[in-house]
Amino acid sequence: MERIPMTAAGNSRLEKELKHLKSTARPAVIQAISTAREHGDLSENAEYHAAKEQQSLIEGRIAELADKLGRAEIIDVSKISGRQIKFGATILLADEDTNEETSYQIVGEDESSIEEGRLSITAPLARALIGKEQGDSIEVTTPGGSKAYEVITVSYVG
Repeated sequence: MERIPMTAAGNSRLEKELKHLKSTARPAVIQAISTAREHGDLSENAEYHAAKEQQSLIEGRIAELADKLGRAEIIDVSKISGRQIKFGATILLADEDTNEETSYQIVGEDESSIEEGRLSITAPLARALIGKEQGDSIEVTTPGGSKAYEVITVSYVG
């Protein structure tokens, strides 16, 4: 069984989502199905079919989250140190063309959010950064073309 690396914060977010689905979303959709059944003929009952579809999506996500949390390898970023970029590192990058600086933390697939500065370990940029150090330059091919970055700082903050 393949382990899934994630930070403690990412694990917490998934646990919170799972709890919400089990305690709030699941009971709500069960109530919606019950209410729709009271409207009579199920073969032409759009509310019933929509509620059943929603129930299927919720149950699928619950199973997916339970599986991922069961295989989670929680990495305590605060206990990692060093100069090399590894999982959990927070990196400040400078675009070599525009000098624009951007900060990312390398995290697991399920906790990534570019808007929040969390870059998936499987992303091309993250793969290019692994093993690099402060001062190194990297070039990565993006959908918009090739980009060059300089690693300004590397830190490990829990």
